[in-house]
Amino acid sequence: MKILLGKKMGMTQQFGPDGSILPVTIIAAGPCVVTQVKTKAADGYGAIQIGYGNKRRLTKAEAGHLKDRGSLRWLREFRIENPELTVGAVVNTEQFSVGENVMIRGTSKGKGFQGVVKRHHFRGHPHTHGHKDQERMPGSIGSRRARGGVIEKGKRMAGHMGDARVSVKNLTILQVDKEKNELWLKGAVPGARNSLVLIQGK
Repeated sequence: MKILLGKKMGMTQQFGPDGSILPVTIIAAGPCVVTQVKTKAADGYGAIQIGYGNKRRLTKAEAGHLKDRGSLRWLREFRIENPELTVGAVVNTEQFSVGENVMIRGTSKGKGFQGVVKRHHFRGHPHTHGHKDQERMPGSIGSRRARGGVIEKGKRMAGHMGDARVSVKNLTILQVDKEKNELWLKGAVPGARNSLVLIQGK
């Protein structure tokens, strides 16, 4: 399994072979260092931990864990049954090729506390007489007959929006820049600029 960490740099567009415009996300991917390898015999499951980025200061626990492999900012673990990589190995964009599909995991943009119109796309109330201050309110939320007015779990209401882990599958690689360590993907990737993304291929 191909794994890599990177940062979302931004979006642009390209022309496809048929002349159509394709949305493109540019990711600065790697190089990453393998910091830990877990096996089923020793740890109960197989996994590989890789590190990416630079950090100005490390705690003593982080420095002891990395053991002079660099001041890595992010450490992430990928479940792999039979890990083939060893500690200290470097992974980069060379393992990926144009036309390959990958899965991207990232953290979506946080939007704070939002109402039901923005969060759940409610239509709102009519903007006519008799609806003062009701245009963007949710309406009734309880059912007295069914549960005695108790609000059911999962009811769509106002609340915290965004800042959640999002996975996007089957994003096609349009370009691999091995010199700059960049991947150009077709489509949108969750997160803001310079946010961490996890790249996983077959």
